[in-house]
Amino acid sequence: MNIDLTDTTSSQINAALVKARRASGSPAVGMVLTLVIVTDEGNHYDALKAANEASKEHPSRILVVIKRPGRSPRDRKMARLDAEVRVGGETGTGETVLLRLHGELANHAHSVVLPLLLPDAPVVVWWPEDAPDHPSEDLLGRLAARRITDAQATEDPVATLGLRAATYTPGDTDLAWTRITPWRSVLAAALDQKHSAIRSAVVEGEAYNPSSELLALWLAERLGVPVERQVSDGPGLTAVRLETEDGTICLDRADGSLAELAMPGQPDRHVALHRRETAELIAEELRRLDPDETYASAVKFGVASLRRSADAPDKESAESALTADDAGPAGDTRQPSDGAAAAGEPQDGPADAERDGSAPKGSSAKRSAGRKPAGRKAGAA
Repeated sequence: MNIDLTDTTSSQINAALVKARRASGSPAVGMVLTLVIVTDEGNHYDALKAANEASKEHPSRILVVIKRPGRSPRDRKMARLDAEVRVGGETGTGETVLLRLHGELANHAHSVVLPLLLPDAPVVVWWPEDAPDHPSEDLLGRLAARRITDAQATEDPVATLGLRAATYTPGDTDLAWTRITPWRSVLAAALDQKHSAIRSAVVEGEAYNPSSELLALWLAERLGVPVERQVSDGPGLTAVRLETEDGTICLDRADGSLAELAMPGQPDRHVALHRRETAELIAEELRRLDPDETYASAVKFGVASLRRSADAPDKESAESALTADDAGPAGDTRQPSDGAAAAGEPQDGPADAERDGSAPKGSSAKRSAGRKPAGRKAGAA
């Protein structure tokens, strides 16, 4: 059931939601959270489609905030709220409200959204494209227990990761981090089977891919060894190699779907490691609404290196910027006691020190790409 409301108010939208639920024969509210999507006309369709797919696993009230401030001074002075209420059909057991904020009202989205939040239910805010520099300080972000951004959708993903580290607040997360969950799981399982000292690591992926950067930072932070970042043709992440005393552990995904895991003394095996759609990523983020401390420690670990890399004008200066201050002593082979530690479990030792944003000694994440050309976006993991 769809209800169109022009020049409306939040109270009228709430009344329309109740009317739509009764008409569909389900007057009770059975949703577990409110998902607020902040987007524009050009991107709201894809974002809403992904959110509707995710709501099949997490029944939600989806509020799509579309800001239309206007171009002329007259349009910017007006204030009008148009809404479209959708219940049933493609929304499944959830509800969807498209909110179009015209003129001055576009600067006060929080006052429109606040009366429409589900009572006693968590709030998640997702910016599919243009996220604020400090999500937790945004007026909509303050309403949320979890704030989702996507560095991949920005013009300079590396600089964006540095900004996310500098402004991190518990509850922040990024879909560039969500994309590497399967990679981290497979690598952690591999280390559970092979308890040899790790000496170094290599992460291969497309240039300016934020997921490749985060995976390299995670390995450097958890293992305490040098990690080299190599550029490949993609798609997305293509390979991770861990150099151990017994040989090389290699996870290679050349086609973006099926990966091959090679370990010393064991036969090669195939691992399903497909590139996931946005709906799967959002569904994963909605499963846990507590702060992601592993993401926080990984992104903060390399904030200084990421900033220097983003400012480096060429390949040589980019590599030196990442290694001059961060390179550790030769022969440093610190590693977690098992694969669970690599997956993000706390561990004792020097690798847990200096979480204030600078990389601890004994580890580095090297890049072999220079400054990002203007107008280019990163690929998915």
